[in-house]
Amino acid sequence: MDGSFLQTWHQSAITALGLFWMAFWAFSFGYVISAMIQVFVTREKMRDAMGDEGPKSVALGSVFGFISSSCSFAALSGTRALFAKGAGLVPSLAFLLASTNLVIELGIIIAIFLGWQFVVGEYVGGVLLILLMWLVVKLTRRLAPVDAARKRAQEQQGDEGAENSGIDWKSRMTSWNGWADVSRRYVMEWGMVWKDVTVGFTIAGIIAAFVPKAFFQWLFIGGDNPGFFALLAQALVGPLAAFFTFIGSMGNIPLAAVLYGNGVAFAGIMAFIFSDLVVIPVLRVNAKYYGWKMSFYILGVFLVVLVATALLLHYGFAVLGLLPSGDQVKSVTDRMFFAIDYTFWLNMVFLAISVVFFGWKFRQTGFSLSMGTGVIERTLFWLALAAYCWLAVGLLIGLGGTG
Repeated sequence: MDGSFLQTWHQSAITALGLFWMAFWAFSFGYVISAMIQVFVTREKMRDAMGDEGPKSVALGSVFGFISSSCSFAALSGTRALFAKGAGLVPSLAFLLASTNLVIELGIIIAIFLGWQFVVGEYVGGVLLILLMWLVVKLTRRLAPVDAARKRAQEQQGDEGAENSGIDWKSRMTSWNGWADVSRRYVMEWGMVWKDVTVGFTIAGIIAAFVPKAFFQWLFIGGDNPGFFALLAQALVGPLAAFFTFIGSMGNIPLAAVLYGNGVAFAGIMAFIFSDLVVIPVLRVNAKYYGWKMSFYILGVFLVVLVATALLLHYGFAVLGLLPSGDQVKSVTDRMFFAIDYTFWLNMVFLAISVVFFGWKFRQTGFSLSMGTGVIERTLFWLALAAYCWLAVGLLIGLGGTG
């Protein structure tokens, strides 16, 4: 077998594992938050706080999302927990958008690779996404199967939390049984998405290693000073390019820097970064939580608002004279995924929490690796096992090369 192919295979395995390593603490943090909402928050409390779709509820959803900022999969779980407990559709989606776009760590990575204008665009854009989503949902509400989706969400998480216990949340938070339930639900969250996560990160590594960056440059319509329709085309292609990378904004920032340095407009880059919630794995998880009709409805809403937000940001920055230039973008080299930095220590903390929760769940009821039901779930199960084999062989190739 060709040596360069083997080296690229090894690089794809390292990249996939490195991306997961960078995101692990965010997954765990999001699932802890989701599990706590499910166990400690009653439906009555949630309906009182975020049950309607007024400014107060939307603001609360946005603030809660900002506080619990995390990766897409964990944010989806937290959103489902809120929605199942009785939060309105708009506050729930505001939580989802805020927890994936108003992210401090994402802002830091954007600043490193792209510059301060993109950081401002990310946070201003996050607010615009929420406001435009609110408007679009208000105009298209009759198309959203809210009641059926909420019933399915409650069935998916086994919505039996604090409201059925007869014990107030403070007592539950100080009881062993309460935290035992948190550990059980934490493990359930991982059980729902482990196949999607495994396949998604493995594909991300394969794409990053094997697909030349020229492909993504070809995917966008370039040229100096693009007109409205060229910008619109780039904003529409952004989600398509994100589909090929699979993981979303956190792992896409280095690629975004390469694209911007090669002529892609500000609007195209911002649409690319905002597209972490319109990729196939997210569509599948939403379908699992709410049903396919609601999943496609959310996908359509997010596509409309992210394209509109990207264009508004581009023209707004242009009017203010704040559009950055491609030559300010730093060159992107191989990333140091496993450095001893804040990610390492956060991973150590949440790895310890995961060990405790998995051990607790095992002592309560045990657990098994489920293939799932249905053609899609069974296919994903075997793809996940194939992904583990791909990663293991890729790592062994590297060890053999250094031996």
